[in-house]
Amino acid sequence: MPRFKDFRPAGVIPATLLALHDDMSIDERQTRRHLRDCALVDGVSAVTVNGHASEVHACSFDEQQQILAASLAEVGDRVPLINGIYADGSIEAARLAAMAAREGASALLVFPPNSMAMGGQLRPEMAIAHYRRIADSTDLPIIAFQYPMGGGLGYPFETLLALFEAVPTIAAIKDWSNDPMLHEKHIRTFQALARPVNVLTTHSSWLMASLTLGCNGLLSGSGSVIADLQVALWRAVQAGELKAAQAVNDRIVPLSQAFYAPPFLDMHNRMKEALVLLGRLDRAVVRPPLMKLPEAEIARLKQALDQAGITREGALPLAA
Repeated sequence: MPRFKDFRPAGVIPATLLALHDDMSIDERQTRRHLRDCALVDGVSAVTVNGHASEVHACSFDEQQQILAASLAEVGDRVPLINGIYADGSIEAARLAAMAAREGASALLVFPPNSMAMGGQLRPEMAIAHYRRIADSTDLPIIAFQYPMGGGLGYPFETLLALFEAVPTIAAIKDWSNDPMLHEKHIRTFQALARPVNVLTTHSSWLMASLTLGCNGLLSGSGSVIADLQVALWRAVQAGELKAAQAVNDRIVPLSQAFYAPPFLDMHNRMKEALVLLGRLDRAVVRPPLMKLPEAEIARLKQALDQAGITREGALPLAA
């Protein structure tokens, strides 16, 4: 049974990183410490594990189960845990979903299968079959991860509507459409349905602009570093306090521009290095094909942290 049975994905949801030893095995002690740093920030509504930020693409089934179990043991009685479902095949995705439900996750974040990249947008029945198989394995609420349309993995607007009708346990989307016009259409349409589907933005490189469109939350890897600033921004936008939101955003911008610079695939690599610079992690080991950042880029991250006013203890006092 889920730890938070009536959980509905909304609000500020950091996606956590995965600490590794020098031999690239999981460092559970530091992963747990990092999880506490994110999950126990005042105003955080849930945390996500086994997502992009935790290098789920490079983790086995058993490792994903270990990460979820350790996360639940550490903070599962304090906040809902959302578990990523990352698999190219629907049968494996359903197996992961069933495991997450058994362990005690409160919701699932379902990634689009990479196997659909070569034309799956023309076969909406494939997406529906994928989600139905997952939903048949558990009644946990589902967050559908919406990718940019240009990469071949984004679901067309009409496909998303068909998904919501076919799979009633879809409670939200993690919107990475990367198209402001489409993003606003998602917000205005999905959150106004007879059975509303929340839009959680993951447009972390332009977060304030995205939130002001009316999202019901955010799910962000950069929350692994600046969860407190994201909470401050969320609260200011929700209260309609433009000046306060702009002041918080001024602190976020240096880091968002550093984290999400090309190559985009290094974003979570950079976040690990930022946590080392802040003294929140001992090392920034990543699994290949990701590679250690060059020293010049780590120096740029240090400069961005200084500009943003981030310390080991966080940045919220500076943002208040």
